[in-house]
Order: sequence, then C-alpha cells, then structure tokens
Amino acid sequence: MNSDVSAETATQSETDTTRDGEILTVMEVARFLRVPKSTVYKLARGGELPATKIGKHWRFLRRDIHEWMHSRSKHAA
Repeated sequence: MNSDVSAETATQSETDTTRDGEILTVMEVARFLRVPKSTVYKLARGGELPATKIGKHWRFLRRDIHEWMHSRSKHAA
C-alpha cells in the first residue's frame, strides 16, 4: 500500500515538473491570463512578460508565466 502511495506521489511530482516546463503559445497564455492576444504580444514585445521569440512565433514557459504573475501580485499589495 505504501509503495502505491510513493509511486503515485513520484508520478505527480514528475507531472508537475513536466507541466512547469510546458511551452505555451500566445493563445494559451492569453487564455490563461484571460486577456486579449494583443495584450500578450504587447507585453512580450516590451519585455514585461517573459517570452522567447522563435522565428516569428512567441513562446512562453508555464513556470515563467506563473512566477511573473506571483511577482506582480506581490507588487500590487
């Protein structure tokens, strides 16, 4: 029984790590932040939102977007 719990916890941890490293598109970030795509483009171009441009396409790491949101909420308080 304990080995089942350990295996489940390990699997969950691996899933969380994989998800944190997930690469998001502009549309996915816009949906996540609940803002228009134009806002995501503007923030990325201005260097406010952590992003990488690959060719003509912007890409974002889920972990970076979470950290960016947390840092913004601390500044607002």
